[in-house]
Amino acid sequence: MPVISGLVGLLYMAFAVVAFVLEIWAFVVAVRAPAGAYLAAGKRSKGLWVGLTGAAALIGLSTLPLAGAGNFGGLLSIAALVVAGVFLADVRPAVSGRRPRPPKRQQGGW
Repeated sequence: MPVISGLVGLLYMAFAVVAFVLEIWAFVVAVRAPAGAYLAAGKRSKGLWVGLTGAAALIGLSTLPLAGAGNFGGLLSIAALVVAGVFLADVRPAVSGRRPRPPKRQQGGW
């Protein structure tokens, strides 16, 4: 049984480290983007996103010691990861000006 317990602890630790890296990445991007880009893209203010991603990074940092013991940190850790994910998937492309192009429409034919 200790081998499984150790493996689960390693898995939780790896997941917590990946989540923390994503949260730090979201925070750095939020800080570096100009405030006008948020408004031009129709997103919430820079201050809100810097605050949310900063809080997410702090939560991620605080749960790293818990992960080694086989505890991910609960609902707050998941909420922090969701905040970072929403920022990276939705807000980051809009404020960086690198939105993916829509697919080209085919002309004629079936």
